[in-house]
Amino acid sequence: MSDGNGDDGSRGPRVSRRQMLSFGAAASFAVGAGGVRGANGQTLPAQPAPPMPEVEIALLAGIEPGAEIIFEYPDSESPAILLRLDGPIEGGVGPDQGIVAYSKLCTHKGCPVNWNAEQEMLICPCHWSSFDPALKGRLIIGQASQSLPQITLRVSGGTVRAVGVDGLIYGRQTNTL
Repeated sequence: MSDGNGDDGSRGPRVSRRQMLSFGAAASFAVGAGGVRGANGQTLPAQPAPPMPEVEIALLAGIEPGAEIIFEYPDSESPAILLRLDGPIEGGVGPDQGIVAYSKLCTHKGCPVNWNAEQEMLICPCHWSSFDPALKGRLIIGQASQSLPQITLRVSGGTVRAVGVDGLIYGRQTNTL
């Protein structure tokens, strides 16, 4: 028997789906717009992302045209590939800005992509998504829905170094562990 307060054997007042969705949307907006509030009501500052590691990849002088170098970035769970292509590439480094690097994990299901020099594409062997490294890793065709994350490179002391990632590496909520 109900007493009018939602106590019909259930554990409290009933909340409609619409009310729950409205509350969720409002809470998300509040967190995004105003930050999180501490116990005393003060807005807590957003925590900055931890700095990305700096990893040496290869000596610039040793990276020949057409080179393909496999490395790990930002950690041992993240295979990456450095390529030296012809001509300047957006985000490229080196004498002709043709040296670029990308995560090897396909953005569709995380299979490692392979460099196909003949087609000049990074191709996923699992579902054939193809990415163009000359166009910032842009998806050209296939099941993936996003471009490959581009590894930010810097030349320092004659060495090419990985210093960051533009895009989210497959399977992660953040690029750092």
